[in-house]
Amino acid sequence: MKIHGFNTLTLLDYPGHLGATLFLGGCNFRCPFCQNAGLVLSPQSEPYIEEEEVFSYLKKRRGILEGVCITGGEPTLYENELPGFISRIKDLGYLVKLDTNGTNPELIRTLRENGLIDYAAMDIKSSKENYGKVAGVKDLDISSVCRSVEYLMNSGMDYEFRTTVVRELHSTEDFVSIGKWLAGCRAYYLQAYKDSENVIQRGFSSFSREELDDFCRLLRQTMPLVKTRGID
Repeated sequence: MKIHGFNTLTLLDYPGHLGATLFLGGCNFRCPFCQNAGLVLSPQSEPYIEEEEVFSYLKKRRGILEGVCITGGEPTLYENELPGFISRIKDLGYLVKLDTNGTNPELIRTLRENGLIDYAAMDIKSSKENYGKVAGVKDLDISSVCRSVEYLMNSGMDYEFRTTVVRELHSTEDFVSIGKWLAGCRAYYLQAYKDSENVIQRGFSSFSREELDDFCRLLRQTMPLVKTRGID
C-alpha cells in the first residue's frame, strides 16, 4: 500500500469521531482545483510511509482514537490491496471511513458487504452535464459514478456526498441538476474552495458565504440535510 501521508490526529475527517487519516497516492481524475497535486500527479516523488509504522501507531492509540479515514488521491485504485489493508485496521477495533470519487462501485460494495467500511464520503464533482470538465477528464463516462451514488443511497451505510464549489467551474444550473440527481440523499456538503500552492491549477476562487447559502437553500428543496464547510 502506497501511503504518502499520515495525519495522526483529526477532529474533522471522520464526523463525530476522533480519528487519524491516511493519504494514498494516485488518482484517475485530474480535477484542476485539487489540493493534493503531488499525490495525484507524481505520487512516486512524495514521501513514503511504511505500513508497519502506521500499524504500530494505531496499536498504541487503541482506546483513544476511534476511527481511521482513508483518502487520497483515490483509494479504490488499490483494488487488490485495500480489502486486506482495511481488514488489519478493523482487527484493531477501529471504525473506517473511505473517501472516494465513486469510480469503483464494485469495490465500494465489496468493502461494505464484508464489513470493512463504516462510512463513505463521495465527491460529487459537478452536475452530470459538466462532470468531465470539472473532473479534468475529457469525454468522461460517469456511469460508474452514477452506480456508486445509487448504491450508497440504498446501502443502509452512513455516507455523505460533497462538492468543492469553485466559482469558475460551477453555476446555479449545476446545483439545480445535482438537486434532482441526488434527491433524498442522506447528507450533502458544499465545501468552499481554498487556494493554495498545492493545487493542480491556480487561478480559481470561491463563492461568498451568501452565495453558498443560496445554493444550500436551493438544494434543500430535494435533500433533508445540506450544509457548508470551510467558510471562514
